[in-house]
Amino acid sequence: MNKFIKIIIAFLLIVPFLVACSNTAGEEAKTELVISTASSLKEAMEDIQHTYEEEHPHIKLRFNFGASGSLQQQISQGAPVDLFFSAAEDKLDLLVKEGLMDKNDFTDLLGNELVLIVQNGRKTTLNSFQDLNKQEVEKISIGMPETVPAGKYAKESLQNLGIWNDIDYKIVFAKDVRQVLSYVETGNVVAGIVYKTDVISSEKIKVIASVEEQMHTPIIYPLGIIKDTKHYEEAKDFYDYLRSEKGLKVFEDYGFTIN
Repeated sequence: MNKFIKIIIAFLLIVPFLVACSNTAGEEAKTELVISTASSLKEAMEDIQHTYEEEHPHIKLRFNFGASGSLQQQISQGAPVDLFFSAAEDKLDLLVKEGLMDKNDFTDLLGNELVLIVQNGRKTTLNSFQDLNKQEVEKISIGMPETVPAGKYAKESLQNLGIWNDIDYKIVFAKDVRQVLSYVETGNVVAGIVYKTDVISSEKIKVIASVEEQMHTPIIYPLGIIKDTKHYEEAKDFYDYLRSEKGLKVFEDYGFTIN
């Protein structure tokens, strides 16, 4: 009888260990894909992540969100990345030139629009881009043009509108469009220029005006697979999913246009 009890106790002790090992084995079996992604795509990509991981339980998606220029520099310097989803075509062109991406695994997927924003409820006479000259508009935020595509497009637009030289001393540069949005939401600046998609879910922001397309370089979001990925088949499957009708529908719901 004592021997039987010892066997039962031993069994009860070993079961949790076996379950833990089973769980660990399941986790280890998952393939992790690292996707460097423009900050403006954050909500849409997290939405897609939830659906995709449910449909592909063997895949774990890990996003590295940031300014496209900074992400491109990280990849050029050897950061382990499987796919790159940029907010500017020239960032992927650089990777192709450096031999880090194949042109055949590269597509121009989405488009966007620039808007001028203020804090919702803020008392202002700002009604157009020309009004940025007004004395009441003390600070204006845009992304850093060298690394943030939205900032590059914003600067181009202000130059083509003929007001950049009059207001450049008011400019507060941000590390990405989400920081611009935060500056405006908190009232740290009077106005900012961001993508239309950035303000769709924010109740703290009011759109004053949209930038006409001809005022800047076309806004294109290219997607590409990094040549040195160790998980090409899995990366290609996710790449194709983002280009599918189901994936594109999510981007449309978040205000992006389809190229």
